[in-house]
Amino acid sequence: MQFIRSLLFFLGYSMAAILIGLTTVFTAPLPFQYRFAYASSFARFSIWWLKVTCKLSFEVEGRENIPPNSNGLIFCKHQSAWETLVLQQVFPPQTWLLKRELLFIPFFGWGLAMMRPVAIDRSQGTKSLRQLVDVGTQRLKQGVWLVIFPEGTRVAPGAKGQYHIGGAKLAEHSRFPVIPVAHNAGEFWPKKGFIKKPGVIKLVIGPAIDTMGKKSKEINAQTEQWIEEQMTRITTLNKPAKASA
Repeated sequence: MQFIRSLLFFLGYSMAAILIGLTTVFTAPLPFQYRFAYASSFARFSIWWLKVTCKLSFEVEGRENIPPNSNGLIFCKHQSAWETLVLQQVFPPQTWLLKRELLFIPFFGWGLAMMRPVAIDRSQGTKSLRQLVDVGTQRLKQGVWLVIFPEGTRVAPGAKGQYHIGGAKLAEHSRFPVIPVAHNAGEFWPKKGFIKKPGVIKLVIGPAIDTMGKKSKEINAQTEQWIEEQMTRITTLNKPAKASA
């Protein structure tokens, strides 16, 4: 039964990605908030369809920690594709730090390009870091939230990857606050698994981390400590797994 439910979700998810990915390109002349509202309809549909087909919902703890009249950086645990969808539903209009190659994916990447992401080439080393700081600061000053997965890749439930310094460098130079986010989505929507398990995903939003006068290492360490403490609290698995690239 779970296979059939997961298959139904996949079919609806795929069709919505094609439809909205193709049509989002026509929103290019519109202001960003309207483009985001249209493109994120894919995320809203997917989260709803996931609940209908797979009986998988979510609950949020800490909504009050989202600043009502300002923006910042969202540093989020990365375990599955789920968080890339739900953050669009929980937080205000946002864009993402991502690999440039994602923009070349048919349908999905075309729509993604309309969201003005900070797309970097990881092979460029220090050049990509400068691009992250420059373009990321520009997006933040324009009032757009910026989502960063500091571990850089999805990790298995119970695992911890290396928290890379790039996002913290951006926070140091831009002086925008960091909102840490933890969740246990990987227990229900695994990285390489087709089956979506029924249940309730826990998403925890932490208090804003003030970056004024702080160095990137301090910002990174503070973010990592908060997220991993929350992961220990909400993760239901007993045995930790190794992070996978």
